[in-house]
Amino acid sequence: MKYDYLIVGSGLFGSICAYELKKKGYKILLIEKRNHIAGNIYTEDNNGIKVHKYGAHIFHTDKKIVWDYINSFAEFNRFTNSPIANYKGKLYNLPFNMNTFYQLWGVKTPKEAHAKIEEQKQLYHIENPKNLEEQAISLIGKDIYEILIKGYTEKQWGRKATELPPFIINRLPVRFTFDNNYFNDKYQGIPIGGYTQIIEKMLDGVEVKLNTNFFGDKQSYLNIADKIIYTGPIDQFYDYQYGTLEYRSLHFDNETVNEPNFQGNAVVNYTEFDIPYTRIIEHKHFDYIDTEHTIITKEYPKDWKIGDEAYYPINNDKNANLYKRYKELADSEKHVYFGGRLAEYKYYDMHHVIEKALNFLEILL
Repeated sequence: MKYDYLIVGSGLFGSICAYELKKKGYKILLIEKRNHIAGNIYTEDNNGIKVHKYGAHIFHTDKKIVWDYINSFAEFNRFTNSPIANYKGKLYNLPFNMNTFYQLWGVKTPKEAHAKIEEQKQLYHIENPKNLEEQAISLIGKDIYEILIKGYTEKQWGRKATELPPFIINRLPVRFTFDNNYFNDKYQGIPIGGYTQIIEKMLDGVEVKLNTNFFGDKQSYLNIADKIIYTGPIDQFYDYQYGTLEYRSLHFDNETVNEPNFQGNAVVNYTEFDIPYTRIIEHKHFDYIDTEHTIITKEYPKDWKIGDEAYYPINNDKNANLYKRYKELADSEKHVYFGGRLAEYKYYDMHHVIEKALNFLEILL
């Protein structure tokens, strides 16, 4: 059977493409290597609690068109991301704001907080930061860096902060207000009932094959449709002929706790290096439900190898140059289109993916 489009991957990018192309009357086959749809936004029901299977996903955007689009598939709650940092048993509000500064130094006014930060910055006189540590201290001072940034970042990237490039944190958001809302975007929330339902609605009426690896029969799949939308790793598509693009991966340790409320917040970061996980997620606080149990997930960063889940691209000159070479191959394709975080080797939030997909389809159609 010949299709108009083969779509590889059922994450947001692939599913939006399938949905919009289906509306135009195209014949589509979507294949997915996992045993479920929805990619990394997949949420799994655990006795009423919607578990974010591949890490916390909090939707936020400043663009009404993106917000309206995603809300056409599900009703969203008013969840506001207000994470807590735990450093050696003491709690701090994130992002860095007047609550944080009071917890650190006892300062009560923006003027006092600003003066304290400037005092710490001036102690080091770093004009041309050579690494992440120097960059952070030059932006925010030593206390915030050592308590809230250093250990977390070194765990996240698997390297000392003095070995990381400074551009990883070109800026650090600092608020001189008592505002714990992590995002500045106008629109924010979690879909009531989880994310999987959104993808189910997008793929309603689309032929979907799960447990199907594009690379298990690549040549046949290349010839099964007039056009292909590919959302997998771009280097894998080209058999890693120039080398492997590098990522950081994650391991999730899920635990059922027989109490209704474990930590009182959806996200608690653990910023000291000696605790091996970076954060604990308590899923019921995203889309609250009254239960006698709760599900928590400890998130452990780890080195990545081919076959592991790829989460964070490692943005350095080596990988940038390597991606550029693969991008040149992709741009020369006549019937294959590349989209999404893996195909573009870029970390995207959900709203970025939606915008990218809609822009791509506008050009395509």
